Amino acid sequence: MKRLNIVIATISFLTFFFVSCYYDNEEALYPSLPGPCDTTNVTFSGSIVPILQNDCYNCHSNKNAKLHGKNIRLEDYIDVKANAAHTQAAIKWEPGHIRMPQNGGKISQCYIDTFDIWVGNDMPDN
Repeated sequence: MKRLNIVIATISFLTFFFVSCYYDNEEALYPSLPGPCDTTNVTFSGSIVPILQNDCYNCHSNKNAKLHGKNIRLEDYIDVKANAAHTQAAIKWEPGHIRMPQNGGKISQCYIDTFDIWVGNDMPDN
């Protein structure tokens, strides 16, 4: 009987441990949530940098790029401009490009639209 209790306790603990480690991206869970998307005044410092900080710097900051980001740096304006076409295709999940952010959900359509507008405006450093 004591052995049965130990087995049940062990199974319960392992079940709790593996089930409790669940994580999902809000965008993946609720892709159609409406929200404010202001693309009227897109700037590099005010619009693009926050997107990159939130979704890209884990791998593509100057510090992490060599180890995690295939040496693609997206922290400085010059680097972002040089990699804009690749970044744009990757965040849109276009065929032939690695989907970014890797191992995560697709970034919001608002962020994609914001990046598109910035690129369409000749990528000003503002």
